[in-house]
Amino acid sequence: MSRLLALCLMSFAASAFAADPPATKDQAELEKAFADSLTGTSLVGTFSIAGRDGNKAERYDITKAEKIEGDNWIITARIKYGDKNVEFPVPVKVYWADDTPVISLTNMTIPGLGTFTSRVMFYGDRYAGTWQHDKVGGHMWGTLEKKKPE
Repeated sequence: MSRLLALCLMSFAASAFAADPPATKDQAELEKAFADSLTGTSLVGTFSIAGRDGNKAERYDITKAEKIEGDNWIITARIKYGDKNVEFPVPVKVYWADDTPVISLTNMTIPGLGTFTSRVMFYGDRYAGTWQHDKVGGHMWGTLEKKKPE
C-alpha cells in the first residue's frame, strides 16, 4: 500500500512541476500598481513591541509613492508619533518577491524622531512586517485604506 501511495505522490508532484507557471505581470505594471495602491492611502493597523504584552493602533497616511530609479523609491507620508505630527519624504528600497513588494528601510535617522529600520511586505489590501526604532522593535500589520475623493 505504501508503494502505491508513494507512486501517486510522485505522479502528482511531477504533474505539478510540469504545469505552466502562472502568468506574471510585467515589472513596470507591478511597480505602477504598487505606487497607485499606496498613493492617497492610509496604512491602518496594529503594532507590537517585542517583549511586552499588548498591541497598539498605528496609522500612516501616505500622500504619494513613486519610484525614483532602480530599487529606490520615495514614500511621502504623514507620521504621527507621540506629540510629533510631520509629513516628509522617506527614501526606501522596494524589493520584489515575485509579485509582492517589500519595503526596506535600514538605519534611517529621522530628525526629532530617531533611527528606524523596517521590512514591510504588501499583498492585496494588507501589509505586515517588522520594525526597529533605536533599541525597541516589534511587528506591524494591518490594511490599506484608500482615501475617499473629496
